[in-house]
Amino acid sequence: MKQQLSITNGDHAIDCQAELSFYTETVKVDSLSPRALFEAGAEHFSGKRFFWQNREKTFTLVGLGHAYTVATNADDARYEQVERAWQHVLKNTDVTQMQQQPILFGSFTFDPKKTKAAEWSAFPEGFFALATHQLVIRNEQIFMSTFYVSDAPITPEQREKLCKERDELLHSAQVNGVSSFAKPTIESTVERHKEAYLQSIANVTDRIKKQEADKVVIARSLALTFEQPITSDLLLAQIMNEQQESYLFVFERGEDFFFGASPERLVMVKDNDAYSSCVAGSIKRGTTKTQDDAYGNELLNDAKNLQEHQYVVDMIRQSFEENCEMYQLPNGPQLLKIRDIQHLFTPIEGQLKKEANILHMVQNLHPTPALGGAPRKDALEIIRDYEPTDRGVYAAPIGWMNATGDGEFAVAIRSALVHDQRAYLYAGGGIVADSVPQSEYEETLVKFRPMLRAFGGNLHDE
Repeated sequence: MKQQLSITNGDHAIDCQAELSFYTETVKVDSLSPRALFEAGAEHFSGKRFFWQNREKTFTLVGLGHAYTVATNADDARYEQVERAWQHVLKNTDVTQMQQQPILFGSFTFDPKKTKAAEWSAFPEGFFALATHQLVIRNEQIFMSTFYVSDAPITPEQREKLCKERDELLHSAQVNGVSSFAKPTIESTVERHKEAYLQSIANVTDRIKKQEADKVVIARSLALTFEQPITSDLLLAQIMNEQQESYLFVFERGEDFFFGASPERLVMVKDNDAYSSCVAGSIKRGTTKTQDDAYGNELLNDAKNLQEHQYVVDMIRQSFEENCEMYQLPNGPQLLKIRDIQHLFTPIEGQLKKEANILHMVQNLHPTPALGGAPRKDALEIIRDYEPTDRGVYAAPIGWMNATGDGEFAVAIRSALVHDQRAYLYAGGGIVADSVPQSEYEETLVKFRPMLRAFGGNLHDE
């Protein structure tokens, strides 16, 4: 039986009921590359690092080491368990006196009721970490915070050790800068379960025609093998260079790491205001502006994509009605253009009710019809029946929250899981009654492109 909840301070288990000691110290830094700091942490914190940068590039977060972690394998209770554990560590801490707030970063899996595949064994149904050393860059200001959480007070020796560790990390990052990386060499590419995927489209359209669901998203995966081990430092360098318009994230779990460049916000909360994005419906970019505009106009007038987008708008509107005092929603979609693909996009914002918080919103919104289908419950059951892959963290919520309730979660698409010399890429598409398996297959090829390029590969049409 899976352990339902595990809380540690990085290396040792913490009693969930124990009174916790919380230590923090923050220094302001004049100039520092977040990528250089991430690389500087490789020697002592390999397997315990994370990186996050928002789409607007106004907020960057780097975490090195684990001061406090929450791992849960609960199903429906996983959001509540993470929230309770976070509030427990903050209970006796006056965050208003802190120069920088502690930030909990992590992810949930897409569906805890799906049988877990072997490649996802390192990722619980929910895993979040407060870093030992936390870098925040916001409004062009740079802060490095060090945290210590334990059921015993910090000793002078431990404090001195942490401060020395922090100073050495800063020195290494500033002196050594960032590394240069060549693209890795792909040894083989395997389209996993291709025939099962194509058959699943036919099976799902049959179920939709029987009115068992309106829309179901079915995903598939590619497996890449390489001539040498692949590091998170290398992949972070690639996506920072190539995917400027996206949320960028890297999340290490021991010998494995998950990374991506997602165009899609799930929810952001700032000063009790919530923001979300309805992103669904897609088409490729053009090679010229004229062709690109033509594709965009085609997308804005395509009945299938507009219907797919409306499912997402309706569901997110309902969530905002339940969790917000008031909200604003535009009358129609606009285009969201990123390097390899363009989407239909509708933003929404509202003011949270007093009893709501960011994890309530995450639980309420995940999965949106863009990633699961509609109605949600029926679509998830059909996915469990027919989808030939375990998504793990792919298409799931990934992001952060701080001590006062602000935070942001993206939808972990355009992403990949890496273990040593093997990588797993994931992509999916919305299936409706008139979906054609070959067309859906070709749409996933476009969605594979950003991650495939990061690994040094390409599609047959490039």
